[in-house]
Amino acid sequence: MARRDLRRMSTTRIITIPDIDAAIGRGEARPVHLVELLVALAVVGALMAATFTTLDAAQRAYVIGTARVESQQNGRVALERLARDIRHAGYGATDDFDAVLLAEPTRLTIQTDVNGDGVIAGTGETITWRLAGTTLRRDAGGGAQPIIDGVREFLLEYLGAGGAPTAVAADVRTVVVTLVTQSPSARFVAGGGTTFTTEVRIRNR
Repeated sequence: MARRDLRRMSTTRIITIPDIDAAIGRGEARPVHLVELLVALAVVGALMAATFTTLDAAQRAYVIGTARVESQQNGRVALERLARDIRHAGYGATDDFDAVLLAEPTRLTIQTDVNGDGVIAGTGETITWRLAGTTLRRDAGGGAQPIIDGVREFLLEYLGAGGAPTAVAADVRTVVVTLVTQSPSARFVAGGGTTFTTEVRIRNR
């Protein structure tokens, strides 16, 4: 009995383990060839180029639209203020002074007797509008203050009492103003400018 028990205890059992590498090998992906990789890169590149082109066009449209709105707002503000000064030119208790003192294509000087003392000497009684570079300035006695920037053109034309053009400041009754503005932030972007044209009648002459 002792020999039989010893044989049973010394018997070695051999367990067969499956080939792990062989099992994994059956699920491996096939190799990728260089030609396929180049084709995939070309497709991705084309898609990225189209995306960036669309984004660039959208950004340009946004910049142009913003610049146009900005130039329109600036132009309206400047034109309304200039028109108000022209309409009030010559106002006063008497008409012993000229409403227009200087009438040039890019500079206009008008006079208004604000305090009604018959003397044009106080602040705000002599007003000059002029274009300095791309800045439209207004000088009412306290220095030439900037009104708007980004002005590409500022042109003044003068008409007499009968509507005919005149170069004599004392004969001016109507001023034709042409103002072309462009946003300073989009000065190199085509299509960002706005043109304003208006006729302003001097009410006090």
